[in-house]
This record gives sequence, C-alpha cells and structure tokens, in this order.
Amino acid sequence: MQLATLYTRALNGINAAIVTVEVHLSNGLPAFSIVGLPEAAVRESRDRVRAAIINSCFEFPARKITVNLAPADLPKDGGRYDLPIALGILAASGQIDKTSLDQYEFHGELALSGLLREVNGSLPVALAAQKNNKILVMPTKSAEQAALTEHPNIYGADNLLSVCQHIQGLKRLPYAKNSKITPPTDNALDMSDVRGQHHTRRALEIAAAGRHNMLMIGPPGTGKSMLASRLPSILPPMSTQQALESAAINSISSQGFDIQRWKQRPFRCPHHTASGVALVGGGSKPSPGEISLAHQGVLFLDELTEFNRNTLDVLREPMETGTITISRAARQADFPARFQLIAAMNPCPQGYTCDGKNLCRCTPQQQLKHRNRISAPFLDRIDIHIEVPRIDKQVLGDSSEKGESSRQIRQRVYTAYQRQQQRGPRFNAELTNNEVEEFCTLTNKERLLLDKAMDKLKLSARAYHRILKLARTIADIEESADIETAHLTEAISYRSLDRFINS
Repeated sequence: MQLATLYTRALNGINAAIVTVEVHLSNGLPAFSIVGLPEAAVRESRDRVRAAIINSCFEFPARKITVNLAPADLPKDGGRYDLPIALGILAASGQIDKTSLDQYEFHGELALSGLLREVNGSLPVALAAQKNNKILVMPTKSAEQAALTEHPNIYGADNLLSVCQHIQGLKRLPYAKNSKITPPTDNALDMSDVRGQHHTRRALEIAAAGRHNMLMIGPPGTGKSMLASRLPSILPPMSTQQALESAAINSISSQGFDIQRWKQRPFRCPHHTASGVALVGGGSKPSPGEISLAHQGVLFLDELTEFNRNTLDVLREPMETGTITISRAARQADFPARFQLIAAMNPCPQGYTCDGKNLCRCTPQQQLKHRNRISAPFLDRIDIHIEVPRIDKQVLGDSSEKGESSRQIRQRVYTAYQRQQQRGPRFNAELTNNEVEEFCTLTNKERLLLDKAMDKLKLSARAYHRILKLARTIADIEESADIETAHLTEAISYRSLDRFINS
C-alpha cells in the first residue's frame, strides 16, 4: 500500500496540537489534493512541494496524490506543513524509508529550490514535542530557538535533501545548538538618570517589588515616561519558565522572537490610538495582543486619558485573572497576560503650563470631565496613584540630586521578592483573599486607621484588599515580618486619585 504517515503540529493560541499527515498515492490521472481544513497557504504548498522535490534530485510521482491533515476539524494555516508533506510523498513513493518516521515530528516551509525556511511558533512546538518524547526536525533558525527549551532531540536542517539523508541514515543532521544567551545585568536605561522625584522613585520601587499596577499623574515634562521606561531595569530576573512563557508568545506573533532578548523582560508601549483588539488580541485567527506580548513584563500606557474608555475597560478582566480568552466562531484561544500596568496621565486637559493646581486655568468641571474618561472600575484595579510634580530647574543641574542606580534598587527589590517566594508562588499583588487574610494581618490600631481611610475615601472592597497587599510589599522592602502603622499609612497615601474624586 502506497501510504505514509508523519506527524507535525498546528498552532492554536499558545498551544501546539498534534497533526497527523497521511499521504496516499493511487492510480488515476495525476492530481494533488490536500484535505483537512487547509487554509490558502497550506493549499499553495502543492506547488512549493512539487518544485522542491524535483530540485532536490528526487522524482515527483505522476500519480493521484491525496494528503490528509488530521484532525479534519482543526484549521491548518502557514507553510509549516511543506516539509512533512514532501517527506510523505517521498516515503509513499518508496524513495525514502518510512519505517522510522513515527518517532519524528517535522516542521518547515520549503523554498522552490528545496531549502528550508524558518517558521513561527517553534517554542510551543518544542515544548509539546518534548512532553511527548518526539524527535524534532526543523529549519536551522527555528531549531536554535526551540533549543532554548532544552529538548535533547532537536535537529536543525537547511534543506529537504539533508533531511532525507538523515532519515536514510546516510548523513546525520546536527543537533540544534542551545545558544546560552547571557542576559545583560545592567540596562542601558538606569534609574540614576532621573533627577529629583524621590517620592515617585520610591513608589516605582514598591511597584516593582510586589508587581503592583501604578498610575502617575503630573503635568508634561516631569519625567513620567522616563521613570516608566526604567522600571524593567529594577525588576527581579526572569526564571527560565517565565522566559519560556514570554518567548513562546512572541514566537507565535507576527513580530517573532529575537533570541538576543532571551530572559529580558518585555516593555510594551502601545500608542493611545490602539484598538481593543490590538491591546487584548484577536483576529479571524486569534493572535496575541499587547497585554500578552507584555506577559511577565511591563505594559506602559502613556497619555492614559487619550485612550478610548471602552478600550481601557477591556483590560479589566485580564488585569485580575492574568489570562485572556479570544473567542471566534471557528475557534477559541487562550493567551497568558500576566503583565504589570504602568500608566501616565496629565492632571487636566490644559496646556504645557498646567500643573493641576496654581498654574491651572481649567475649571473643576473640566478637570472632572478629563478624569472621567477613565472608568472607576478600571482605576480601582490600579494599586498606586501618585502625583509627579514639576522639577525645579536647580535640581536638573545639581549632580547631588542624582539618585541610586538601578542595580542598588534591584537588590532591594530582589530581597523583597525572595520574601514573597518564601510565603508562596505569587507576588503580593496577586494574592488571593484567603492569602491576604493570612499574610496581611493588622492590629486593632492599624485596622481602625484603615477603616477611617475607607470611610473618608469611599474605597471599594477591592481597594481595601489592594491597600493591604501594598502595605505587605512595603513591609517586605523594610524586611519587617508584620505590617506596621508606617507601612499602612504609606500604602494609603498612594491613593491620590481617590482623594481627588471623593474630596
């Protein structure tokens, strides 16, 4: 029977589902058909595969060729099926041995010359293949990325002929090299560049230590964007598992994954004209959005009030759950979205001279309308609201105002991070209500203080728990086992927008 069976994988969100490639040759007029819900790029593989086989010095069979991609109800797209289809035709026609094909998974797009081109999603594919103890054959560049998973059996190939020689036992393919990329210990953007703004620097350190969301409110030119761009330089280093999660999302996106950014926390800064789909992901074929590309890193929203209010509200659920589900009529995909939100906004819509106070010519109604462009439920999910005042010109030229370096701050952040890891696997901002009751206990004195703040600021139950989590992070930075009055007072002070709204 002229039938060959091979295995590959299809991408469904961040997962890689197994696909069985069945190739059957039968008598009849020469024809080449592909079934199994192939999209346009897969159907076009017929011409690529025919030319690649001929140019690799093999014979393309003049038979009726039927290729089935199972399961039939799973959409197949992209050029990754070229290599397994070509090998299936060669195996079914007896030009290569098919006895050992069961232990392999093949991925790769073919050029007309028979060369192999890089395909996206190599990291999710490698993780799935490793779990199922399959040997992986991929284009060389894709294999270099896949080797980051430390899968021991990944082969990199440059062309179709070399893959056939490997299967025949004539010439073994080289193992993919696990490129040991050493992440930089110091970022080009350093906190020592920031002059003044000691209060905001302190808030940014607390946000980094507990992975708290943060909103900076201040007039233009006070350093809000400058501070936000330096947050990754004080974050604790990524674990291998976190780095794989982040890299896997990038590998399935249109921009791809740059191996030189291995273990570097992502920093995403979408423009305020971005749509809801651009932020959370979507499309007819669900693809990750900005919040997923910022997974295990920072999502910076500058000019927050210029974003569409409905666009910001789509972030509310993933800010709580750390995941986003994209549902379409044909398919559904889940993407991780455990990001840290840092936002910046002006206090009112007036011009450059505005500071929201003495120099402001805006009426209270204009200021209120400006802030109402952000919904209260969205603001309620932001732990730190802090005012960023103007900097005196003497401070800008005073070298003594140069603050601590990112390395010094990162050490304190990492110490606080280790204290959190000793209690459990989550950051303080991600604690459940039961964990808040266990780790954020207060004495009667502190509880009375928090109750008064709740009444005066009219805070919600969510804000109540977020203040406790924030106070727990401050206590961790100060290496205190208990939350003290000073820690709680400082946590309450970081709700400046609540004071404005409810004043």
